Amino acid sequence: MRLLLDESVPIRLRNALALHDVRTVGDMGWSGTKNGKLLALAGADFDAFVTVDKNLAHQQNLSALPVAVVLLDAPSVELRNLLPLVPALEEALLKLAPRTFARVGTGL
Repeated sequence: MRLLLDESVPIRLRNALALHDVRTVGDMGWSGTKNGKLLALAGADFDAFVTVDKNLAHQQNLSALPVAVVLLDAPSVELRNLLPLVPALEEALLKLAPRTFARVGTGL
């Protein structure tokens, strides 16, 4: 699966997602791009956008997403708090429908 990691996701998380083609917003040259435009750009090249931005669900029209979005919901965005979510993320990716929103994490 082609995954795009949001700027706020630690880059080293990509190492735990070796089964996927993972790029970061920075890799794509999209740093600083606002969420609406970023999701539109991601929709052209990626299967899912992975973020830790808990406000994204309130800022975007989830019924009209151009790409599937997965929110990693952890106590902090530190890698040590996100790595335990990887098995649940992998499971969510297996079931993820295009242009949907999924939340994975401890804050459920």
